[in-house]
Amino acid sequence: MTSEDTTLGTVSTPRRRWRFWRAPATGEMGVNAEDNLSGFLFMLPWLIGFVVFMAGPLLASLYLSFTRYDLFTAPEWRGTANYERLFFRDRTFADSMQVTVVYVLTSVPLRLGFALAVAMLLNRGVRGLPLYRAIYYLPSLIGGSVAIAILWRELFGYEGLINDILVPLGFERMSWIGSPDTALSTLVVLAAWQFGSPMVIFLAGLKQIPKELYEAADMDGGGPVQKFFYITLPMLTPVIFFNLLMQMISAFQAFTPAYIVSEGTGGPAGSTLFYTLYLYQQAFSFHRMGYASAMAWVLLAIVATVTMVNFVLSRRWVYYADGGRG
Repeated sequence: MTSEDTTLGTVSTPRRRWRFWRAPATGEMGVNAEDNLSGFLFMLPWLIGFVVFMAGPLLASLYLSFTRYDLFTAPEWRGTANYERLFFRDRTFADSMQVTVVYVLTSVPLRLGFALAVAMLLNRGVRGLPLYRAIYYLPSLIGGSVAIAILWRELFGYEGLINDILVPLGFERMSWIGSPDTALSTLVVLAAWQFGSPMVIFLAGLKQIPKELYEAADMDGGGPVQKFFYITLPMLTPVIFFNLLMQMISAFQAFTPAYIVSEGTGGPAGSTLFYTLYLYQQAFSFHRMGYASAMAWVLLAIVATVTMVNFVLSRRWVYYADGGRG
């Protein structure tokens, strides 16, 4: 190799490296800075909204949970006193949590059961599917409204339509809302009636199941029951898990129906005193904002724990199309 070749080789190597690691030109740096600034400005409204309406109140609530605060005086630091009272001295806390857990364990399975049943019916190639889907989804849009809660209270009242239907059949007229034995059941029925949202998700999941699986089952002589338990349910487990998680979180936060039906008291005899309603009473009826903040953080911890437990258990029963597990 000549000295000229050596020189060229020596010069060419760093030149290639220089091109690879070349710093941006001044003009390019200006363009990148402008792009970054534009992107930041587009994000700024969301960031402001997040800080003002989410992160700020969240941190303020965490601070207030360790204080005594009634909206009219400055917060007084109390350490863990609110949490100690909540867990060791407040009997109503345990009662309201029991009502909430019963509501979650009854309303969620009913809602998901109705949703899956209707989704399977609509998946059978029904004519006018968009219309039926809209009709069944409508209760989910208005089910949590104050108007529907008032209507529900009238339907299950002493002079309500439910009694007008049942009395001729031999049932005794009663106030379903006013009895401690049946008041919570009426709210469970209301929750089950609002199955439209999980129904739409189930329907989308059913559409994704390959038809070849059902055709193979037909060739093997499989009946509807075998298809349901060995094809439909396993293939739907990711959708079932998602719906289960979302509906449980929603049920733990249920408030409006209990507030309207009981007129804010949680009655009769505390049978509809949901945890969120008790939290509301502490905050806005008794002005114990610090105590209510502690209750809110306890609810967050409970919901987070339930969510994590569901994720852990999902590894045993949730299956995906690629053969993996949740």
